[in-house]
Amino acid sequence: MLNKFLRWLIIGGTLFFVLSNLKNNWDNVTSVRIENHGWLFLFLALVTTVIAQIWAGWVWTWILKSYQQPIKTSTGIGIYMITNLGKYLPGNIGHFYARIVAINKAGSDWGTASLSVLLELLLLVCAALAIAVIASGLGWMKSSSSLGIQILVLGLILIGIHPKFLNYPLKILSQKKKIAQEPVYLTKYPLVPLLGETGFLLWRGAGFILAWMVLKMITPAQILPFLGTFSFAWLLGLVVPGAPGGLGVFEATAIALLDTEKFPAANVLVTVAIYRLISILSEVIAAGIGTKLVKDKAKFFG
Repeated sequence: MLNKFLRWLIIGGTLFFVLSNLKNNWDNVTSVRIENHGWLFLFLALVTTVIAQIWAGWVWTWILKSYQQPIKTSTGIGIYMITNLGKYLPGNIGHFYARIVAINKAGSDWGTASLSVLLELLLLVCAALAIAVIASGLGWMKSSSSLGIQILVLGLILIGIHPKFLNYPLKILSQKKKIAQEPVYLTKYPLVPLLGETGFLLWRGAGFILAWMVLKMITPAQILPFLGTFSFAWLLGLVVPGAPGGLGVFEATAIALLDTEKFPAANVLVTVAIYRLISILSEVIAAGIGTKLVKDKAKFFG
């Protein structure tokens, strides 16, 4: 009951903030027009965001290989993109659960399957937080939280993803329960997948910048503040519980962090709305591509 109340409180609060800003800037928002070149940038933003989805699926297969999971690269990418739509279910965890089930059906034990999905989440948090810390530390973006706290959290996660700590839950599980299948442990620090997830955030950030360019051209000096703001807003949308797909949380954070002196409020509001639509459409397109990549759907989703 408390979880439901908290979820609706978060969703309600973020939507109130977004709608309040929309109301205050309504006249400016309605005066915004998309010029002919804007439609080209809209298309490029969509293509870039679809590429980001494929890239994320590819990086996930690197993690699966680290755990010696018997899934082909193309199949792994397909599973990732199909299950990604589960993030829009209440609770914002449906995509994680669907991936764990798919890996288990491919022959993995539940513990290893769960940790491989958890590692991807931790790497995403690491990558987004690292970009936000750099942007905040160099003054590229204003931050609503202490830089010291951000650095501390980042450091703890970077330590926590070391095999020595990440393998510990599997060791405890295998000792306490009689597991027919010996768990597969991580053998080296996941630096390459971490860099891959950073690449994913840069792809997504590029899509956000292109969404802004639908309305207004961007200067080179604005690129890094945009990437920092996007990464932090995306991070909160990922980790805040209850908001399906980060809906409302991402928008509220981006609006709050982008300096209205440098970025007109009306353009910010329209851009976050455009980008949300692009994100959803890109995930639907990617899921469609995923259905073509996964040949034996009954094996993983039956």
